[in-house]
Amino acid sequence: MSGDNFTVVVEFILLGFSDLPNMQGFLFGVFLVIYLCILIGNGLLIVITKIDPGLQTPMYFFLGNFSFLEICYTSVTIPRMLADLWTHKGTISFLACAVQACFLYILGAAECLLLAGMAYDRYVAICKPLYYPLIMNHKVCVQLVVASWVVGVPVLVEETYQIFSLNFCGPNKLNHVFCDAQPLIELVCGDTYQRQISVHVAALIFVITPFLLILISYVKIITTILRLPSTSGVFKAFSTCSSHLMVVGLFYGSGSIVYLWPKSSHSAGSVKVFALFYTTVTPLFNPIIYSLRNKDVIAALRKLLPK
Repeated sequence: MSGDNFTVVVEFILLGFSDLPNMQGFLFGVFLVIYLCILIGNGLLIVITKIDPGLQTPMYFFLGNFSFLEICYTSVTIPRMLADLWTHKGTISFLACAVQACFLYILGAAECLLLAGMAYDRYVAICKPLYYPLIMNHKVCVQLVVASWVVGVPVLVEETYQIFSLNFCGPNKLNHVFCDAQPLIELVCGDTYQRQISVHVAALIFVITPFLLILISYVKIITTILRLPSTSGVFKAFSTCSSHLMVVGLFYGSGSIVYLWPKSSHSAGSVKVFALFYTTVTPLFNPIIYSLRNKDVIAALRKLLPK
């Protein structure tokens, strides 16, 4: 755009934690520790699911891929956040912002779809145990993982392109910790109603649809579990699903608040908190949840790590 009354936006300023100037150093330390814990914890899960003979099952195949996805997902936002806290600068170029947003959407959609695949795996294991090796063979598992990674790419690349093709003609301060659709749309000149609808539709497709599949899977799982004759069988079946359910609740709960709730129902500060929750806290808790509640993982970690 050109003209006396308009300014071409070539970069954005991520306000992040600029309202806490005296906490920048402390926050840098906190997020650095969190990022290192995410890398180490999820990295250990990847290693043990690859090398331990007792973990060569579909459930742990999905867990290893999910841990790798968590590392990629957090690496899109946290390193940039750490750099901004260290330099006290929040500037990000227009292109870098678009790339960050695009990868954030693609990896977020992949996580939703992979969680749905993991729920399907648990459904087959509990509801159709005799057919489990046949249905969840290695080829099917690989296909489900690959589909989780690639199915949303065309749609979300196009969605990102449409967002960054809008008219950014003046203010360039994003009141957020990373480039995201909602704060970006607030900076657009002109009517943004159609684009906001498009963002919500994409969220419904890649957030609500996998969630409904997870919900259906667990309704059938719970129905099957309640029919089991022995208490020990019920407890064992619930224990294999509880870790996955906890991760689903953390990720979907915070993500839905940010993307699906009406804008007027929460402040910019609360949006930042919930955004940090699903991009940082969930990947941090993932290895903890699966380790503390899984005897096979604990045994594999004991064999791998020095006493």
